Amino acid sequence: MTKRNQIYKCTVCGNIVEIVHGASGQLVCCGQPMKLMEEKTADSSTEKHVPVIEKKGDGILVKVGSVPHPMEKEHYIEWIELIADNVSYKKFLKPGDKPEAFFPVKGETLSAREYCSVHLLWKS
Repeated sequence: MTKRNQIYKCTVCGNIVEIVHGASGQLVCCGQPMKLMEEKTADSSTEKHVPVIEKKGDGILVKVGSVPHPMEKEHYIEWIELIADNVSYKKFLKPGDKPEAFFPVKGETLSAREYCSVHLLWKS
């Protein structure tokens, strides 16, 4: 059974899917069940991954880590997602970009996730 906002990854080809409507059944890719991604919440390495949410006057800024995360070809933040009052906003990044995303929205209930090409899924 899947639930809304869960992230699954294929261990064969690397496809990633986000659930927008939960249902029964099993997600399959490349002939194998897809793996539910664990949302990590505590940094233990030198790279920092936990998203930091900052309310600004005209929106919300999400930075990856208390220290900026590397944004190199082999190790970078692929995307940042903000969930504000149960509405999802996402920004895709590439190597060389700043590891942050600004969303021109307001919200009371906020959470953020990001996906690192090496260290996978993180949540604030």
